[in-house]
Amino acid sequence: MRADTVTAASAHRAETTAADAHAEAVRTGARAFADRAPVLLALLMFAGYTAVSVLRFHRMETRSWDLGIFEQAVRGYAYLQAPIVDLKGPGTHVLGDHFSPVTALLAPAYRVFPTPVTLLVAQAALFALAVVPVTRAAGRLLGRGKGAAVGVAFGLSWGVQQAVDFDFHEICFAVPLIAFSLEALLARRWRAALLWAVPLVLVKEDLGATVCVLALVTAWRARRFSRRAVWWALGVAVFGALAALLTFTVLIPAFNGAGGYDYWTKVDGGPSPLAGAETKVRTLLWLLLPTTGLLALRSPLLLVAAPTLGWRFLSADDHYWSTDWHYSAVLMPVLLLALADAAAGARRSPRLWVRRYADRLPGCAAAAALALTPSLPLGSLTESATWRKPERAVAAERALDRIPDGATVEADVGPISRLTGRCRVLWIGDTRGVVPDYIALNNTSGRLRDPYAYAHDLHPDARYYVHGEGGGYLVLKRRT
Repeated sequence: MRADTVTAASAHRAETTAADAHAEAVRTGARAFADRAPVLLALLMFAGYTAVSVLRFHRMETRSWDLGIFEQAVRGYAYLQAPIVDLKGPGTHVLGDHFSPVTALLAPAYRVFPTPVTLLVAQAALFALAVVPVTRAAGRLLGRGKGAAVGVAFGLSWGVQQAVDFDFHEICFAVPLIAFSLEALLARRWRAALLWAVPLVLVKEDLGATVCVLALVTAWRARRFSRRAVWWALGVAVFGALAALLTFTVLIPAFNGAGGYDYWTKVDGGPSPLAGAETKVRTLLWLLLPTTGLLALRSPLLLVAAPTLGWRFLSADDHYWSTDWHYSAVLMPVLLLALADAAAGARRSPRLWVRRYADRLPGCAAAAALALTPSLPLGSLTESATWRKPERAVAAERALDRIPDGATVEADVGPISRLTGRCRVLWIGDTRGVVPDYIALNNTSGRLRDPYAYAHDLHPDARYYVHGEGGGYLVLKRRT
């Protein structure tokens, strides 16, 4: 009897040990998965961003001349030449337009894969990379589950999706830099926060002001922990302000043919700051409501968004006021990490409703982003037409293929990004005396009824004839 009892007890202990080992293995696996969640989420977003932008390119639905402009600049860097952007005017140096030397980092990849798709894939990778610090930082503050929710809200945010859908822009470098900087700031790694911020001055001329404000926020947060960090942060703030001033008044004019900064006209002498108030208020609400539920207003991190919103709303160009295009992408990591910071701080609020609201908000932000996605670019991936190349695009490519490599081409938006990698491409109506070998036009709308008369208006002393046609595109060749 005792032997049976001992045997049963031993078996029970063995089963208990095995169950405990299994439970521990499950917990270890769950922790490992949670630790990898930021990277896995970033990879998922990278796949979605890449699909949206590359498929749009293959369907020949490029929306602006920007992809062609940046390809011309990167192509110059890739072949160790000056980054001349003929689309902005023959012989225009890109650093005299916008100061974005950071795009030279794409030159090695472009040299190996000389196609505009390289720029689109790089942009998708940079936006997706920012998901990692946003998710990690939110996870440290709020717990892994809520951190993942904030990561989803960022990755699917309308600002990032709009930027992915609108060709390529240099701000794709700014998004991860800001995200890594704010992650370090929230972890009280003051030096890392400042070091991640400093390269922003090489991304675009206005981001020196963002560096300044980000450094001032760092100084404020560090004041109770490290006097030395405060002084370093104040030094970086001065650096950011001086870098912006130097860029606007010295560097850009040095590369600009007119010796100035072309975009002053968008602010100087423009309408009252109250102009377009309805649009501006709507943009602010879109930034603060579905993305942060207004809770981000409780975090000083939100101040980092002020320089970008400031120049946009002071501009006379109404394109900057709305939620369209790529202009809000740099604000998304600021908003989501300000949300995480505010939600963590709200746990100490004496008001129960504030604590409960802050506790639920990360999940609500993720739900809002998911709910909006069907009407945003990533939602198009569920449509079969997105994955098919229409016949008109095949016919248009065939017409453009009749233009030989190395030719000088005057083109409008449609053909640009198909030609900048192998031709010298000029913007339609802005050749400044250069008579092109070819004129390539997207005439899908049928607005151009007499191509010969149009070509004569552009270049009265030259004669052109239709050299290729297909998919609504026209290729005119100059008679020799």
